[in-house]
Amino acid sequence: MIDQNGLNNQLPNEIEMAFKELKISEHLRNAGFKKKFGFTCSYLFQVVFTLVFHHKNWFQMLQSNKGEAFPGKDTIYRFLNHSGYAWRRFLSFLSSSVVTKVHKLASKDACLIVDDSMFDRNRSKSVELLARCFDHAKNCYCKGFSMLTLGWSDGRTFVPLDFALLSSSKSQINGISANIDKRSSGYKRRLEALKSAPELIPEMIHRALAQGVTASYLLMDSWFTFAPLIQKITGLGLDVIGMVKNSNQRYLVGKRSLSLKELYSVATPVSGKKGILRSIRAQMSPDIPVIIVFVRHRNHKNEWLAILSTDRTLSEEEIIRIYGIRWDIETFFKCTKSLLRLQKEFQGRSYDLLISHTTIVFARYILLTWQQRCNTGERTLGGLFMCLADELNELDWAIALTTLLDLLSDISSKFSKKVKKYINCQLRDWFAGLPNYIKVYLPNHNIPLYTLNHFLAVLLCHVRFLSLLSDGVAQISWLFLLDSFFLSVISLSGSVLVPLNVYLFCLQWYNHGDSWIFS
Repeated sequence: MIDQNGLNNQLPNEIEMAFKELKISEHLRNAGFKKKFGFTCSYLFQVVFTLVFHHKNWFQMLQSNKGEAFPGKDTIYRFLNHSGYAWRRFLSFLSSSVVTKVHKLASKDACLIVDDSMFDRNRSKSVELLARCFDHAKNCYCKGFSMLTLGWSDGRTFVPLDFALLSSSKSQINGISANIDKRSSGYKRRLEALKSAPELIPEMIHRALAQGVTASYLLMDSWFTFAPLIQKITGLGLDVIGMVKNSNQRYLVGKRSLSLKELYSVATPVSGKKGILRSIRAQMSPDIPVIIVFVRHRNHKNEWLAILSTDRTLSEEEIIRIYGIRWDIETFFKCTKSLLRLQKEFQGRSYDLLISHTTIVFARYILLTWQQRCNTGERTLGGLFMCLADELNELDWAIALTTLLDLLSDISSKFSKKVKKYINCQLRDWFAGLPNYIKVYLPNHNIPLYTLNHFLAVLLCHVRFLSLLSDGVAQISWLFLLDSFFLSVISLSGSVLVPLNVYLFCLQWYNHGDSWIFS
């Protein structure tokens, strides 16, 4: 019997919990990852997945003191080189499930983003389907692949949905291996590598939408914003927002056919909006209504950039804001290459290994970005936050505090005179310690406080949610003052203290409320 529990015991608790929460092993099984004997696919996946957290590649791991606890080299490479595993299906299951979770916490401006990046194998000679591809960053041709990636973002969380490692039929160095089963998923990915990006983008979008991913816009760079591709995308039910480069593309304004430079000269100037120069409504051939916004080039003040949108109901500011979400995919490329060891961890020659390892790196990013969203997102408090957010998101802090004080006044009559006198003294001391910028907004209150159980719970709830919705020092500081005053109130004599269990529950919820995860 092969012991497969060693690695599970070495997993950090956060990763182990995320594996279970995101159901990674279940997605592997649903995608058809099965073995007849030996180590399970789930176990081997975890071995490769955790390499980056050990700060070692596979060779270094085998040479370390823990090398004997891991499977042999050939076991891992057979797993990664297997052409029958549907890695795209696994990534689709995992990413769509995470998008569904995040979408409950997202705004309405969820977008799909497509872009390509260089998958560098410049020092290789015998890699399958190796080609010379143009690197936009270096502005030169390099050996490797063009990694076309489709992702989803709500402006805070980016989730990679699909990818393709594109070779080139014109500048190809090596071809397809002759030993590949033509019925396998690996062979289909090899045929896909010989297609162009405009052919694959609609297919990738269609697969994502069929998997349940919802979005309103597709964001693209200037390399993809031409009429035939935009027409296919709009046919799938998505609006397109993308940068436009000055090319031979013509635009119709009335009966005039204009270039982008000519379009700028006849566009309507926009005043009072920093950085926005002009905008115009036009049509791309064939019959694609668009609005084009001209903005000032950040690095070259005398030049301009053009942003196109097929949704003509958006304002110029909204078009620019939504297009800014596209930067999430650039951050994703940087993170996967620099931190998650994409194109560096394994140096295999098989195209299957490139696909499998890239998918595992994408899975690492998905898991980490999900954990980051859960730990930092205010909306991860769940349904309770969502119920109160609509009511409180525009509530001024001064109005909120005044409302709380009025609530105290309504039920203060239930206390004895002795308790009222002591509490009034505490209240005056508390008001005296408030900053002046708070005092000027508050009316004069002569309110005795109370220590009823329901007030304790209500007060803590309001304080908690107002603290989440506040975003400035002036808005937050009163919360700490209110908290300190409240602690002094509950230090009254035993006859007026709330039950200890009620206080402890509310205090625990107040201090750790943002760690509650939406399920």
